[in-house]
Amino acid sequence: MARPSSNNREPVFTPLPRNGSAAGPSEYKDITNQYNDSKDQGHPDIDIQAINRRKEVLFKASHFLLIGFFLWIFLLHAIGIYFFTKGFLLTRLVLEYKSECAAPPFDLGKQSPKIYTDGCWHPKTFDKAIIIIIDALRYDFTVPFSGEPHHFHNALTVLDEIARKSPEDAFLLPFIADPPTSTLQRLKGLTTGTLPTFIDIGSNFAGTAIEEDNLVGQLRNAGKTLVHLGDDTWHSLFPGYFDANLTHAYDSFNVWDLFTVDTGVTEHLIPLLSPENTGKWDILFGHYLGVDHAGHRYGPDHPATNSKLREMDDVVRKIVALLDDKTLLVVMGDHGMDIKGDHGGESDDEVEAALWMYSKKGVFGRGHNGKMEPPATAKERPVGQIDLVPTLSLLFGLPIPFNNLGAPIPEAFVGRGKPDWEKLALVNALTAAQISRYQHEYSRSRGLTESIFSLPQRYWADGLQSWKEAVWHKGKGDFYATAFESFSRYQQETLRIYQSLWATFNIPSMLEGIAILASAVAVVAVFARSSVSSTAEVVPVYLSHMTILGAIGGAAVLLIATIMPGMVSKDSSLLGLAAGGIGGFGWVFLELQQNSFHPFSQSLWGWLAVVFTLSQSIGFASNSYTIWEDEIVLCFLGTFAFVAFASSIRQEFFIERILGMSQATIFLVLSRLASLSRLCREEQMPYCRSTYYSSTNSSTSAPWQLLIPLITAVVLPNIIKTYYQGTRSYQGPATLWVGFALRMGLLGSAIFWVLDAADDNEWLRISQSSLKMMKIVLARLLLGSAFVVGTTTFVYGNPCIKIEVTPEANADTSDGLVTKPQSVKVFGYANVHGTRYFLLVTNWLLAIFLLQKPMGGGAVGILAVQILALLEIIDTNDLSQSAIGPVVFGLLGSFHFFKTGHQATLSSIQWESAFVALKTISYPWSPLLVVLNTFGAQILTTVAVPLIALWKQPPKKPRLLSDVAKALATLLLYYAVINLATTMWAGWLRRHLMLYRIFSPRFMTAAAVLLTVDLVGTFVAIGSLRWNFASIAEVFGWS
Repeated sequence: MARPSSNNREPVFTPLPRNGSAAGPSEYKDITNQYNDSKDQGHPDIDIQAINRRKEVLFKASHFLLIGFFLWIFLLHAIGIYFFTKGFLLTRLVLEYKSECAAPPFDLGKQSPKIYTDGCWHPKTFDKAIIIIIDALRYDFTVPFSGEPHHFHNALTVLDEIARKSPEDAFLLPFIADPPTSTLQRLKGLTTGTLPTFIDIGSNFAGTAIEEDNLVGQLRNAGKTLVHLGDDTWHSLFPGYFDANLTHAYDSFNVWDLFTVDTGVTEHLIPLLSPENTGKWDILFGHYLGVDHAGHRYGPDHPATNSKLREMDDVVRKIVALLDDKTLLVVMGDHGMDIKGDHGGESDDEVEAALWMYSKKGVFGRGHNGKMEPPATAKERPVGQIDLVPTLSLLFGLPIPFNNLGAPIPEAFVGRGKPDWEKLALVNALTAAQISRYQHEYSRSRGLTESIFSLPQRYWADGLQSWKEAVWHKGKGDFYATAFESFSRYQQETLRIYQSLWATFNIPSMLEGIAILASAVAVVAVFARSSVSSTAEVVPVYLSHMTILGAIGGAAVLLIATIMPGMVSKDSSLLGLAAGGIGGFGWVFLELQQNSFHPFSQSLWGWLAVVFTLSQSIGFASNSYTIWEDEIVLCFLGTFAFVAFASSIRQEFFIERILGMSQATIFLVLSRLASLSRLCREEQMPYCRSTYYSSTNSSTSAPWQLLIPLITAVVLPNIIKTYYQGTRSYQGPATLWVGFALRMGLLGSAIFWVLDAADDNEWLRISQSSLKMMKIVLARLLLGSAFVVGTTTFVYGNPCIKIEVTPEANADTSDGLVTKPQSVKVFGYANVHGTRYFLLVTNWLLAIFLLQKPMGGGAVGILAVQILALLEIIDTNDLSQSAIGPVVFGLLGSFHFFKTGHQATLSSIQWESAFVALKTISYPWSPLLVVLNTFGAQILTTVAVPLIALWKQPPKKPRLLSDVAKALATLLLYYAVINLATTMWAGWLRRHLMLYRIFSPRFMTAAAVLLTVDLVGTFVAIGSLRWNFASIAEVFGWS
């Protein structure tokens, strides 16, 4: 519906004395007359001041209580997400039993394992070992490539070269990681031999240290001297295990640093291999990070990755040359990397690592399968990473860790020449027996029936029978080979069963979480779309009832939990707290607002908001929809622009018509322009082409992309200035902040990314350390300008207005000499709230702009203009009270989340943003920088959402705080519905093949976005209103 033209839309306001004619808005005239009337009636000025102070106190109290109410909403969301996540993320019970030399796992009669003088359970093959972890060493990095090579091909050649030349000395195999492919989880699997889950219930639940039985612990218990060099993650997992004098750990999180860790490892490792130092250690762990960091920073197909792989090739050759025949050399990757160099998921490129074992003893072989050369691809003859644990345990003559589920790698035991089937059968029997012991204890602890393992038990019985027949026939025939096959099948089938068992979900906890989240959606919907004129007036009632009943509920349930066994007090109290808070809100709603909530929209715009939200929510049930979400959100934004254009055509006044049509066109064109920035996820290939980086296989920007921040720095402040000038608001602090500070800040960001590209491509003859320090200093200055200087400007700045006073003067007229009264003109009056508040948006814009790559910075600049265009559309079509405004803000946030180089996948997180302004990891600043980078678009739209109610509103419009609260609540409602939908679909599709690749990451993304928006909306959007209103009240008084 078209809004009628009125005087209060004039950008300049001229109040006149009482004997003048009405020339200004009626609202301001009434205020002026009320003030003059009070003086005529003999009321002193102090009465007006007292009224103003009472209104100020009332506003501050309402504002404080409103923050408390939104914190309650955040609490409900957090509790709901916690309960669903607790039931959804997979768990396993960690058994505290430890394998011992004195307790072999089984008795095979004549061939029974015993405590050997040269080993335990099995004769040891090696006394010493060097274990090299090349982080993110993908298998195809290690094998020859005959076609047109990429940078990662044919650089690390030593592994395949020696494995082909001397098959009795070395073997190279694909080494398959179990997702998630993060280093922490991979190291747990590589040392315990068990599968990773999100939550391990047991002694190490509260910390990162591995306390369950593991290979490193068994080595230490055997009296081995352990030395670690490199990634400091090992020290959080195994604190106090390593020799303090020889160990050197390095920070692992700085993915921009390709050299510090690798150089340090090599500098300390090579001297330890000299004859005079080999007696100082038994097991040496070296964890290199350069290949992984090169992948994160540049992508695999980059000269830097090639350089790091060649460096690793050189390191391995040096180690081989210095190695003695008593030492085993193991080189492996803990995971791979995708086409952009990231990891964390379960794609083939992320899980396909490499394993290489080498010894000058000549004890290895390939005879069991007849394959003498390394596999050409990772699909041939792969072994699991958990298989490393029993393999190394038996080679070192150690007990196999109790919780192990892996199998011995045959190449390590088959022997050179003719296959040694007896040895293969023995090591697999030992491993299967230990798995059987673990299976018995786990079943007893979990109350599982033995029938679950009936199939593997048959394989176990077959293996024992074949073993007995082999002993009876004195090794003749194929009985040992048959026993080997049976024991291997036992291990494989048992592993499959545990994979299924540990995919068991806690359905009651998931349902509790969904119920809380659904109730929170209802609470926010009632608050956001209630027809009560002043929402802020009922907040104290809501807040008091929610707090009192929430406290009662939490305390009551906690008391019950302490009395009744089996109840978890923390979880129970949280449930009581949430139920009490929701009940308190419902009580007030039923008492005060039975007829004030209308769930069904009465307008086309309202229904359009409902359709956008529900269409997305339903769509998340489809993996195809979730994969192509960025394109579908673009369709929604285009639909809104078309409807806004059509609605503007129907406006009564020409100026309104032209303004609405032009802004809808700008909004649509900018949406299409932003869509050119794309980062494709693996599932979109080959129908998607990434443009966010210089190429599909890169993580760096192309040189031409460096122009984008520069163009944005030149153009964006001028565009913002144009919107300010439309209401004569380019006055006061706007001229300094928008015209100078913002422009200089954006230009500084452009310079930062030029320096970063110069660092990446070695354009400047400046040392990397100096260049890095220049970048850090510049980034800190820019962030300080945004958050310190910018916030100070916003808090203490004046409104964006200009007041002109024309003094009283005499003028000659046809009636003689006439005295013209004094007049006052206020420029910027029509948008005094909106233009001042937008200064806060530019502060966050500057910080988020810096933290995005050049292509992402362009998308953030486009987002800022789209926000202004959307505000004009909302104003022209009188939509400030409609749900469509906040919903489109939410769509913009989601859309530009994708346009800034992100996807709903773990591997798309741009971890390097943590070091834009820091040299090393620093809490809480590093995580905050990552959050600003990842959810920058949603944060910016959340900060801007109060403008829906503030844009082009007079200074003393009644109930403005309530309008802002409703706008923010509607935005939270949009994100809460999306989160509820992704949560429900993840729960419903928990057995779907694509759960952990598509549905689970989308749920986690929605949950993180919701909590982030809750906090930003509460403390920034609502919190900052106090200073915005106070600044305007200093000039116009409190409303």
